[in-house]
Amino acid sequence: MATRFVAAAIVLLTLCACSPPDDADAPDAAAQPAPADAPSGSGPAGIARNPDRNPYFGDLHVHTNLSFDAYLFGTRRDPDDAYAFAKGGAIEHATGLRMQMKKPLDFLGVTDHAFLLGMMREIAENPGGPHAEHEVADAIRGAVDAQGAGAAFAALLGYIQNVQQEGGENVLDDRDVMRSAWQEVVEAAERHNDPGNFTAFIGYEYTSSGPQFQNLHRNVIFRGSEAPATPFSRFDSLNPEDLWAWMDARRAEGMDAVAIPHNSNGSDGWMFQTTNFAGDPIDAAYAEIRMRNEPIVENTQVKGTSDTHPLLSPNDEWADFEIMPLRVASNLPSQPNGSYVREAYLNGLLMEEARDVNPYKFGVIGSSDTHNAAGSFEEDNYWSKTGFTDIEPWQRGSVPLPNSPPDDPQYATAASQYWGASGLAGVWAESNTRGDIFDAFRRKETFSTSGPHIPVRFFAGYGIDEALAAAPDAIARAYRDGVPMGADLSPAPEGDAPAFLVWAARDADSAPLQRLQIIKGWIENGEAREAVFDVACSDGLAVDPDTGRCPDNGATVDLATCAISPDRGAGELRTVWRDPTFDRTQRAFYYVRVLENPKCRWSTWDAIRAGVEPRADMHATIQDRAWSSPIWYPGA
Repeated sequence: MATRFVAAAIVLLTLCACSPPDDADAPDAAAQPAPADAPSGSGPAGIARNPDRNPYFGDLHVHTNLSFDAYLFGTRRDPDDAYAFAKGGAIEHATGLRMQMKKPLDFLGVTDHAFLLGMMREIAENPGGPHAEHEVADAIRGAVDAQGAGAAFAALLGYIQNVQQEGGENVLDDRDVMRSAWQEVVEAAERHNDPGNFTAFIGYEYTSSGPQFQNLHRNVIFRGSEAPATPFSRFDSLNPEDLWAWMDARRAEGMDAVAIPHNSNGSDGWMFQTTNFAGDPIDAAYAEIRMRNEPIVENTQVKGTSDTHPLLSPNDEWADFEIMPLRVASNLPSQPNGSYVREAYLNGLLMEEARDVNPYKFGVIGSSDTHNAAGSFEEDNYWSKTGFTDIEPWQRGSVPLPNSPPDDPQYATAASQYWGASGLAGVWAESNTRGDIFDAFRRKETFSTSGPHIPVRFFAGYGIDEALAAAPDAIARAYRDGVPMGADLSPAPEGDAPAFLVWAARDADSAPLQRLQIIKGWIENGEAREAVFDVACSDGLAVDPDTGRCPDNGATVDLATCAISPDRGAGELRTVWRDPTFDRTQRAFYYVRVLENPKCRWSTWDAIRAGVEPRADMHATIQDRAWSSPIWYPGA
């Protein structure tokens, strides 16, 4: 049921007519310099700043009652509610459920769809407004349960189809309503921004797509208080390159922003192509404008993980993690090639090798994509994503349908069975302020987690040695003698090789850590290759030199109670590692993956609470994790 409703939402996005942006807002890409990092002394007066940088956790993908689909899913919580939740408060779900996290976030960006921004609420709640008697109004006002939501999506879809077929005016594209709702978003961020304590970013979602549900969505996050009068939406153009040109124009006016692609896993190969939107080969100008405007991507969220896929990384035992095999809001399969971050890194190296352009040197974050105004990050405290369409376990396929025969259980065929309690954006920044956190986005000193608050650090350099892992001033020295995640290493001197400092700590409200890994990708004889190295093990174990893997630490999960081993795993793991396969002539990238001990997945918690067996074709357990942004080596 939820799948049909979300699919209808994307059909609406796909059908909308678009017009090219004003040429005056599209400066020449090559003429735009990349924004410089802010000086180390910048920031609001009186805010303490740590030169070694602190970890901050946040969510940059949150929908409220201003998003057309969230409103039809029953969400009535507004941006103020979303910020209250992020700060640790409890807010109400569409069904009355109390939503609250175990710990607050450090930053948040409300990112409602620019498409039809505020329009569903305008129709339903403004009886004297110009759209109160629109032909879809009764259906919109009737979206008070799952059945009403389905009828509302059908009515809205039918209206837009008719407008397109008959060439009439889409009166629901009311820019006055859009501007008013956008002002609410801006004002809420300004109210809740509390430098030094909590950061609220101004942002929105740009919802482009291909003709067959190929997801090309981006979240646009602004650095400061300055924001345009209206956001750039798919009504302006479906081409992300036009969005970047619009962002360049706004940046020239003092409004710096980043666009963050998400759900590349559901793009059917469109997100990380080797051609531009028109199908032409990627050139230097394309790479420059994309990297200037998209320095980071979202590689994990409720609709699955976009790090890698078992078909792309067959030798990676942990590649089959929260895989959503479908295009976003569709029952159509999404092809892996061109849809996953690790492969994009490899293709970027190949393009750099062949023609000295790389549009895919991005860092990573996670975020939720909640449509409840409240992200669901905890396996044992899970409320999914889409209001009253997936709040019941049977709606998301984790328990049998009501009245299903016990000897032949039947399940809903919902895309939400592939969804997860994910994810979070992590940054290393001098202070919890807009400027410092945004500058971390720019330099790609970012990491992602699949839900837990797992801080991870990653450095590389030629002045780093094994003693550094235990040194009290390890971080200061690592910044001095090396580069952090998101940066480029210089070519190795003859006879030398870089060393890598890796560190991670557990989330006290989640499972202990099991292992640290480094993922390497490189180019050898013109071909892209990858490898996974275990570099630190829990419980005093050492990496097996023959397998390159940590031995089993004995951590278990009781699937009857979800109890985990109390005496296995680590609170902290750190090491200095050297690449045994390093070749100074080969281009390469390296990034960290941190794995927790296993614990029950949300679907198993659902089954236990319902008194039924966990569904056999769902993963019963999950190893939550964190990923660093890469460090790139250019070859010599």
